[in-house]
Parts: sequence; structure tokens; C-alpha cells
Amino acid sequence: MHGFKVGENVYSYSWDNPQGGFYAQYVAVPAERVGHMPMQLTMQQAGAIATTGLTALQGIDNFLKLKSGQSVIIHGASGGVGTLAIQFAKLRGARVLATASGADGFALAKKLGADAVVDARSGNITAAAHDFAPGGVDAVLALVGGDALERCIAALHPGGRVAFPHGVSPPPHSRSGITIAGYNAVASPVEFSHLNAAIAASHLQVYPLAQAAQAQRRVETGHVLGKVILQIE
Repeated sequence: MHGFKVGENVYSYSWDNPQGGFYAQYVAVPAERVGHMPMQLTMQQAGAIATTGLTALQGIDNFLKLKSGQSVIIHGASGGVGTLAIQFAKLRGARVLATASGADGFALAKKLGADAVVDARSGNITAAAHDFAPGGVDAVLALVGGDALERCIAALHPGGRVAFPHGVSPPPHSRSGITIAGYNAVASPVEFSHLNAAIAASHLQVYPLAQAAQAQRRVETGHVLGKVILQIE
């Protein structure tokens, strides 16, 4: 019915288990939320990218509707969603101003293709955005909330647009003349096929980290590059 066969490699994104299960070795998910695993990725990479990949791509395509030549600020660009969003935005031909924190986050955003990077904590976002797009930025993908995000949104031209995944806290304030849309990633075989095509076309780069205790400590510091992967043996 869904085009899957026993023994095929698939990946999925589903939050329907009220008991959690992120450390589980085996899980059952509805077939309507599964996609064929991209051939370019390992099982570990595919398992980590389902949530972040759909969130990044749907923000870029479905909500911001980025086109070639348009400018976008990806705020929180060195995290799991942001590292993918940079690559998908560049795939669409957009110009990317990334905000990141720390020298390592700064370097990673540049390596992934950002046209310009500003430190979200110590940099002058207003000045960086003006230099990047003197007439105003077209769009903001907001992956982190707070005052720095509000400065990103202030850099938009009238009619600019903002997309943010639900869970970003605090969410962006409404502004006259600016379209702001919150969203959750939608999982389906069709959406996964779109993600697979973007992964293939962008020659996606992924950076895993293993070892659970070390990974959890790193998350608690509030400074995580890319996506943390826990491999269950």
C-alpha cells in the first residue's frame, strides 16, 4: 500500500509514543510516516536526519518559499536543523547570513556554505544584516528565540517573512508588515521523497557525535554543533 517491502532500509519521524523512546533499540512507527532511506547516508546518519532534515527543508521550501537570489538569515545555524538549513537554502540558490556562537560554530557555518556569518552572542547582527542586504533581508529561519532573534527580524524589509519550528522559545513577536509562521515538520512518504531529493542534490554533509554520557554533557552546556547521535549496540 505504501510502496515498502520487507527488508528495505527506511527511516522515519514520529512523536506519537507518549513513553518517549529516544534511547530505544527498536520502535514501531506508522507506515504513512516512513520514507525510503537515502542511499547516500549510513543508517546512523539517516536515523539522525529524519526530524532535523524535514524541519529544515520544510522551513526553507514550504514556509519561507526561498527562491534563487533571495536573502535569508538562518538564526541558530550551527545546530542540528541549522546545519542542514544552510545547505538546503544554498541548494535553492538563496544567499545565507548565518548566526552561530563560538569560533567552532562560526567555522562550521562557513564550511557548510553560508555567505556570511555573525556571532549570535557577541556580534553586531544589525550591522551584519545591513551589510549583507542593504535593502532589507527577505526571510528569517528562526531556530533559537530571544533578543538576537528579534534583531534578525528587525533586519527584514517590509513584507519579509519568518518561519520557526514550534518549540523555539520565546517565539518571535508579531510585527506589522511581517509574516510569521510557526510549524511542525510533517512526515510522510512524499515528504521523505522531497528530503531524499534535496539530500542527493546538495551532496549533504553530516557530522555525527557518539558516546551517550559525553553527548548529554555537551547538550547541557547549550553549545552543540550539528546533531548528536547515540548508537545502540
